[in-house]
Amino acid sequence: MTARTGPSRRQRFARDRFLVLAALPGITLLVVFHYVPLLGNVIAFKDYQPYLGILESPWVGLDNFDVVFGGDPAFLNALTNTLVITLLQVVVVFPVPIALALLLDSLLSERLKRIVQSVLYLPHFLSWVIVVAIFQQMLGDSGLLNSFLREHDLGTVNVIGSPELFKALITSQVLWKDAGWATILFLAALSRIDTTLYEASAMDGAGRWRQLWHVTLPGLRGIIVLLLILRLGDALTVGFEQIILQQAAVGAEASEVLDTYVYNNGILAGSWGVSAAVGLVKGLVGVALVLGANKLAHRFGEQGVYQR
Repeated sequence: MTARTGPSRRQRFARDRFLVLAALPGITLLVVFHYVPLLGNVIAFKDYQPYLGILESPWVGLDNFDVVFGGDPAFLNALTNTLVITLLQVVVVFPVPIALALLLDSLLSERLKRIVQSVLYLPHFLSWVIVVAIFQQMLGDSGLLNSFLREHDLGTVNVIGSPELFKALITSQVLWKDAGWATILFLAALSRIDTTLYEASAMDGAGRWRQLWHVTLPGLRGIIVLLLILRLGDALTVGFEQIILQQAAVGAEASEVLDTYVYNNGILAGSWGVSAAVGLVKGLVGVALVLGANKLAHRFGEQGVYQR
């Protein structure tokens, strides 16, 4: 039996005490604002009334979960809209940063590359209030598009207030706001690909498309899988602020998602227990999706969110 070597836990703490103290404020904030509020999920099992408080509100068991598992039409509508919007954003929005990163990486002029990056990154720093206002000024009934169409007697297009176009509208808003910012991760991954691989493939007669398929994309596979896992865990969250700002124009049937359902039924309608139950189920499903997707990533040889 070999003797234990290396410093003890006390010695490691004494050695790294300044690092521990530096991390303590961040850990405290994480516990206070992320873990302690989890105790509030007990509301999901109570008929919570704010004037009674959590402790005095009567227990109702699993009655609040009847909305989730009992086929409530309003909940099913919110769930359907959430899944459709998530699918659109994964299929349409997720590949765009990869394409942008490849295009930026192919630019030979560093100055031009920095200018293009700055233009692409800028929308990310705008709040959703400003983004929605910009789209209304462009596509609203009195916006630039309809003003141009009226001037040329071409009629008008109701984009902002159209329930049929709402999902496409918010997907385009997400694409414009966040696609450029997401390229940062892919550009960083591209910079880590060994350039000798390109040289070797060129000597073997591979063109740019074959290099892209056999060198570049495999080099990006790890970050792509990681981001897909994180996006899958966030699949039931599709942007509360963005949607609530535009919900009045199209109605709840076309725009209600799980986050706005919780807000409208909890904060506005006072069904605190039901809203907490929906939020709790949503969180548990998100955790299950992350764990399942991460396990699947391990089977394909990727590290995922955490190692086995």
